[in-house]
Amino acid sequence: MTRVFVYGTLLRGERNHHILRGSPCLGEARTEPAYMLVSLGSIPAMTRGGTTSVKGEVFEIPDDVLDALDRLEGHPDWYERTTIRLADGSSAEAYLMEPSKVEGCLVIASGDWREELGS
Repeated sequence: MTRVFVYGTLLRGERNHHILRGSPCLGEARTEPAYMLVSLGSIPAMTRGGTTSVKGEVFEIPDDVLDALDRLEGHPDWYERTTIRLADGSSAEAYLMEPSKVEGCLVIASGDWREELGS
């Protein structure tokens, strides 16, 4: 089982959540303030090197679901799955994008993609 931090379309109630296939949600979480969240239009992307604490949820998922997430996120060519630190000091896997891929994109200063959507 792998702990995964999600912050966009994989959140509960969002359009890609079904890919998590009933994996247990361990609760809401925030990253340590070391990231930047941007909008790519209909999806967000998180990058290293910012000062934002990104809001999301942590799930515990089996290997087959992790494989499905890797395919969805285009790991390692589009998003890269990597271990991040959360605000509570724990760690989880998350999908990050290289900062060079998001230059000029709208920054979500609050770190909350749902807030940006108004949902």
